Amino acid sequence: MLNKSFPLDKKSISRLASRGLPLEVLKEQIDNSLDMFLELSRAQGINIIKKQGYYYFDTKFTKLRDAEFCIVDIETNGSKIEKHQIIEIAAVKVKNFKIIDTFDTLVYTENINPIISELTGIKPEDTQDAPDLKTVMMEFKLFLGDAVFVAHDVKFDYTFISQSLEKVGLESILNRPLCSLALAQRTLTSYRYALSYLNDTFHLNENPSHHRAMSDVMTTYGLFLLSLKNCNESLNNVEDLIKFSKEAPRLKRPKFDPLLKEEESNEEEKK
Repeated sequence: MLNKSFPLDKKSISRLASRGLPLEVLKEQIDNSLDMFLELSRAQGINIIKKQGYYYFDTKFTKLRDAEFCIVDIETNGSKIEKHQIIEIAAVKVKNFKIIDTFDTLVYTENINPIISELTGIKPEDTQDAPDLKTVMMEFKLFLGDAVFVAHDVKFDYTFISQSLEKVGLESILNRPLCSLALAQRTLTSYRYALSYLNDTFHLNENPSHHRAMSDVMTTYGLFLLSLKNCNESLNNVEDLIKFSKEAPRLKRPKFDPLLKEEESNEEEKK
């Protein structure tokens, strides 16, 4: 999910995450000096290191307990970056599977579609004293650092945040992404994998407020921990986990909705 400004092709990116990239292949694809390329990559959220003559993402050698994961959720006033913006962003920084820091803010906006307000409960007047988008994006990028970027259906949050950074004149992110939805599909048996449904099934967040950023972050955090607990694979490092989330077989879904059966059973008991 590295953005278009990253100079390496998909094959080289795959090698950085797995068996390593030789110096000559790396130099063929970068315009700046090697030192400049490594520094710019670090500033955008990824560390590329040299080990035994090859170059790797440092996450190839980072144990899960030692890694920093940043679990993120955003609310927006629409899906098109050209016309819309982030109106709320929340995140927790996780290390050794425990929360070590939090980030949570509304973002100033003049317009929120009434449908969005009904869904999230956020109205334009709620954001009037909130910081503007550029301030929030600068602060969030500092908070994120080089942590692994985790979100439920990660592509939307990752892409919208990257484009929002570019929109306010900042560099986009290159952090290694991890999708909690894809991970859940490979570790937890569920009829559906929407965050709200998973919460109803596995009771991940005792007091959910769906479509509010921090509430969804905390639900995703619970899902992340449960997925790791239910993973039977031997995962030695962060890149093993990312690969598993993309390539391991998905678990077979039930043919019928067990929650629907539970509701029907409860209705029968009331009669």
